[in-house]
Amino acid sequence: MKLNLKNPLVFFDLETTGTNINSDRIVEICYLKVYPNGNEEAKTLRINPEMHIPEQASAVHGIYDDDVKDCPTFKDVAKKIAVDIEGCDLAGFNSNRFDIPVLAEEFLRAGVDIDLMKHKFVDVQVIYHKLEQRTLSAAYKFYCGKNLEDAHTAEADTRATYEVLKAQLDKYPDVLENDVTFLSQYSNFTKNVDFAGRIVYNEQGVEVFNFGKYKGMPVLEVLQRDPGYYSWILQGDFTLNTKNVLTKIRLRTTGMTR
Repeated sequence: MKLNLKNPLVFFDLETTGTNINSDRIVEICYLKVYPNGNEEAKTLRINPEMHIPEQASAVHGIYDDDVKDCPTFKDVAKKIAVDIEGCDLAGFNSNRFDIPVLAEEFLRAGVDIDLMKHKFVDVQVIYHKLEQRTLSAAYKFYCGKNLEDAHTAEADTRATYEVLKAQLDKYPDVLENDVTFLSQYSNFTKNVDFAGRIVYNEQGVEVFNFGKYKGMPVLEVLQRDPGYYSWILQGDFTLNTKNVLTKIRLRTTGMTR
């Protein structure tokens, strides 16, 4: 089924140095921009992560230190990537929980001012898990009837994700709407305020902490009651995005300063 798009939809996949969204870095990014008229543009970039790629990660994606030593850093290409995805919605496989948070961290480290929360996100894995409970390779086989060659390369995974989403729309016409707004809402498990899900909206639309001793409590109430909690988070092992979101919430209230 051809996607019904109002904005270009960018399918993307990251290969990284590991699975820690706080500290691991991108070593390869592929993105496939699908336009409302059906035209497609694809781009794959190898990235020097400026750190050692652990052997466990290389064993998965096949990218080693020597492969990226002469490649640009993310900071070198960040502005171009930001321009490429401007005005687009974003889609991936497990992207809401991993690829989007990692990409947000890389943009923040590079000093590129881009508000990813303005984009709609379609996570094909969430749709798949809600309906079938499988991995990407199994999803590709199940929906598309083909084996996924070169799995865990960014380009293969990106294209497979695009094909799977189209096949999902064909298979579940009574459940899924061919509309990015619907798919974005359907493929969200939680109402995250930050990408890591440390702060979420409760049923009343109020920002609350989603972890620790203050889980479920309104952020502003906690910051007023325990001002040191803000400093603890800023100095702790939390993503830059989480810290930025918390700071914006804190500064939103008159009388609360840095």
